[in-house]
Amino acid sequence: MPATESNAQPQQPQKPYAVVAGVSMRELLASCVAADAVSTPPRLPDPEQSGPSARQREAA
Repeated sequence: MPATESNAQPQQPQKPYAVVAGVSMRELLASCVAADAVSTPPRLPDPEQSGPSARQREAA
């Protein structure tokens, strides 16, 4: 057996997400809400609400 094999230490599993980014969960969630608000187009008004109001129809 070569000497390098007897001195070899088992490798520890690496943690892929061990680095702390410095961003709080509140900031992360706020950025997601802001991105959603910016990327979502405005809704079209409902056909019933876009016409004259109920009071205007009753007065006519």
